[in-house]
Amino acid sequence: MQKDIETLFGHLWDNYIKVTPSAHKVHELLAGGESIVNDHVAFRTFNLPKVGLEKLAAHFLALGYEEKGQYEFKAKKLKAKHFEHSDPDAPKVFISELKVEELSAPAQAIVHALVEQVPEHLTDAPAFLYAGAPWRVSHADYQTLLAESEYAAWMAAWGYRANHFTVSINRLRDFDTIEAVNAALKRAGFVLNAVGGEVKGDPHVMLEQSSTMADKADVAFTDGVKTIPSCFYEFALRYPQADGILYPGFVEASADKIFESTNAM
Repeated sequence: MQKDIETLFGHLWDNYIKVTPSAHKVHELLAGGESIVNDHVAFRTFNLPKVGLEKLAAHFLALGYEEKGQYEFKAKKLKAKHFEHSDPDAPKVFISELKVEELSAPAQAIVHALVEQVPEHLTDAPAFLYAGAPWRVSHADYQTLLAESEYAAWMAAWGYRANHFTVSINRLRDFDTIEAVNAALKRAGFVLNAVGGEVKGDPHVMLEQSSTMADKADVAFTDGVKTIPSCFYEFALRYPQADGILYPGFVEASADKIFESTNAM
């Protein structure tokens, strides 16, 4: 089982790094040749039966993960769940889905047309999680979605892949605060997500998070190649609960701001 988990996350990383090359620089900067421990990986999807949250979650449940938390982001029209494995070194998994029915009629039509292109049974294999966009979409439709939901537009362009990986600051050798990590990133030229402040959360909610703004990469739309925001890197510092175990969950108010790391600057 452990080998299956490592294999899956290896594929997810290989897919992620192709459109997030700055992640290599993050590793060099923060790890100095040591390995980075991944706190969690996040995925996005639409809440349509063919590709809903549960379709993605099934692959992690099959590997021994368990559902641990549910979240709602009303302004962004999202709901989410997070999953944990009994092995504390296995990355947590955060999966969100867009409530398509809350979009305008034109935007809904675009999303439904995309999902109709998804081949039957594509979601049955774990490779679905790093399949990219299993549909063709125009830049015009991307722009229509972007005007209403950055999340929907990102999904239309990038599809199924890790939206971000997350460095566990608790497991870094040379950094012990999120402020020190952020300062090192900024000195190296990274732009951080400053929505709601560079640090999201605090010791009282037992989780502090920050993130880079997404890299940019080319997407081959049906009406031409365009360079748009791709994926980003997150950083998480967890605080111990009363029992001494690090808080394992997520904070809605902070996650809400982290979503904006893929916004075009």
